[in-house]
Amino acid sequence: RTTALLFAAATALAGQSAMAFQPVPSASTSGVIRTSPKAVTGSSPRHPAAFASQLASATSSDGDAGSDGGLDVGALGKYALAAGIQMSLFSGVFKLADIGLASAGLEPSSLPFAAIAFVFYACALKSRVFNPLNNARPDRSKAVEGKGSDGFRDRVMPSWTPPGVIFPIMWLLIIGPIRAYSSAMVVSSTGTFFNPAIMAFIFHLTCGDVWNTINNTEKRYGMSVVGILLGVVFSAAFAASQYYAIEPLAGKLLGGTLLWLCTASALITDTWRLNPDDNGKREPLYPVKGDAKTEFAWFGSSS
Repeated sequence: RTTALLFAAATALAGQSAMAFQPVPSASTSGVIRTSPKAVTGSSPRHPAAFASQLASATSSDGDAGSDGGLDVGALGKYALAAGIQMSLFSGVFKLADIGLASAGLEPSSLPFAAIAFVFYACALKSRVFNPLNNARPDRSKAVEGKGSDGFRDRVMPSWTPPGVIFPIMWLLIIGPIRAYSSAMVVSSTGTFFNPAIMAFIFHLTCGDVWNTINNTEKRYGMSVVGILLGVVFSAAFAASQYYAIEPLAGKLLGGTLLWLCTASALITDTWRLNPDDNGKREPLYPVKGDAKTEFAWFGSSS
């Protein structure tokens, strides 16, 4: 009898031990039940060194993935620094102009209106000479011919994109003269080059120059959407309001350029939509670390 009892107990214990190595159900993160064997039978045990190697490889891959795609703080800092440099240089030039004219017993309002307008036409077209970033514009000759260049047809463009010849016509023959004429009106009314309204206009040009770096040179499609909406368009509206407070007609004229800028904003936003990354995702609306590098053309440094 004792032998029979011992045999039965041994059989029960053996059965429980075998059940410990059977697959047990576990819930996945999606709520679906799947089997996860606690122990693998019929296979050789994993060597500790091999496991450590796989773990190190996985950790290294995760670290590399985290190094790209994060916020590019260096780029934001360089955008702000470049804008500060450009604003400071313009402020110095205009202030010196006022001092020089005053020492000669003259005022800007005594200068020929056409001469003042020419100064601001040059500012509207070549303001980037005071910006240390690489903010080259698209090649006008290629745009007229419908060919691609940095910032134009070098990416997937919306089907409603205007012909290339429209862009130089707008900037050279319409936007530029409007900016020049309205600014000359403000200078003639205030009697100074260096005043809050004119500096608001210079800030608008500065935003445009930094945006050209983001869109044309660096090709940050997501950041260019934010840049043109919150930077270029907003600063144009603010400058127009400052002009209007001094000379209503000047404010209305400069405000009229918002029609073109808003159209350009829609074009940039649609371009961002049409140019996802290799994984089919749209770029973030902020600068990210990756292939794009923010460079100071003056100093040859990069981020």
